[in-house]
This record gives sequence, C-alpha cells and structure tokens, in this order.
Amino acid sequence: MKNFKMLIAYDGTRYKGWQNQKSTDATIQGKIESVLGKAAGHPIDVIGSGRTDAGVHAKGQVANFYIEDTFTAETLLEYLNTYLPEDIAVLSVEEVEERFHSRYHAVEKTYQYRIHTGKIPNVFERKYLYTYTENLQIDKMKKAALNMIGTMDFTSFCGNKKMKKSAVRSVYEITIEKKEQELIITYRGNGFLQNMVRIMTGTLLEVGQGKKKPEDIADILAAKNREKAGYTVPPQGLTLLEVKY
Repeated sequence: MKNFKMLIAYDGTRYKGWQNQKSTDATIQGKIESVLGKAAGHPIDVIGSGRTDAGVHAKGQVANFYIEDTFTAETLLEYLNTYLPEDIAVLSVEEVEERFHSRYHAVEKTYQYRIHTGKIPNVFERKYLYTYTENLQIDKMKKAALNMIGTMDFTSFCGNKKMKKSAVRSVYEITIEKKEQELIITYRGNGFLQNMVRIMTGTLLEVGQGKKKPEDIADILAAKNREKAGYTVPPQGLTLLEVKY
C-alpha cells in the first residue's frame, strides 16, 4: 500500500462540515472517500488535518489515505477531479512516507475570517463573507487580540462543552486588516478547538463595538467558561488557508 497526501480546496456552503456523519452524505470527507472507494473497489479512509465546521471553506486543507501500489499520484489527481463535485478540488497529490499522518503531524494552521463592513451587500461574495455593518473600533480589537496570543487554556473559546481533552493551544499571531469595505482577521496557531476561531472573532467584534474591553480577554480566558466569551460568528466568513508540517 502507498500513502498519499492531498491538498484540497472546497466551498463548504452546502456541506455539513469536513467529517463523515451517519445522518448525511453531505460532508467533504464523505465525498472524497466515495470517489476513492470507487477507484479502489473497496472503502478508503481519508484522514484530514482537522475538522472544518458546516459551511466553512478551505483553500489548503490537507489529508492522507492509503491505497494499492498500482495507483500513481498523477492518476489519482485526475480521477479525483473528474468525479468530485464542482465545489471540491484536489490541488495536488503526492506519495509520502508510510508513517505520515495529516492530523498528528500538523504543526501550524492558518485560518482567515472575512467581514463585509459596507452598507450595501456584496452580492457575488456573500457566501464567503459575514456582513457586519456596526461601527467598529479597530484599535481596541487589535489590543484585545494581543491578549489572545500565547499558549494557554482556551476552554472559554470552545464550542464543545463536553470536550474532555486538553483545551490548551498555542496562538502565534492574530492580524486584523481593514481593506475598504472589508475587515480581514487572520489567525495562526498550532491548532484550534471546535468553533474557536469563530468565537474569538465574535468576541473581538464585541470589543470593537464597545460591549467588551480589551482587558476583559484575560478574565474570559481565566474563567474557562464559554458563556464569558462573545458570540459565535456565522461559518461562511471562515476559510482554512494553510496547514504546515
């Protein structure tokens, strides 16, 4: 058997997220496994670098899978892009060492959240933007973001209240950039909890609107209580940009 690594892009609008679910076949993982299963003639397990939520997009999702030696990277790339839905594309396929694991070996991930701040809706990119037209104090948001950087327990920013594993993560960088009628927030870290980026974004927006203060972030983190943080922004503004190994 060979181990192959894939780089994947997808529009998550009509999917229930990355991970397979028994109740639906509308998942990214499910669609890719279905195509690979038909090629191989038996089920193929696809291992993703992480789970993206329903409605979240990716430009640089990474996954790996094992398949018979008769397949080559070139034939797999062509086959996948021929039979996958038009809103999922495999950008590259390469053979990697047998022990490579797309999730366990990932050391850094970058997510980006796009916010449309104009009064007039952006018709053509509405599926990839969160429209938020309230006046925002960007400087206060940047100060708050600095308090989210570091290695700490992010329980307050986790959407899974029943999670039993460690909520400690390292956030390396958060940048907030204003471009005409768009606000772009980019997060770089070693990994992110369920809904973490979306909750962090909602919290930053509440700071920008004056509902919270930049210095409140330390207390929110210390509380380890989801109720203390801001709201969870909608999924369509979020895109997984890159995974590093």
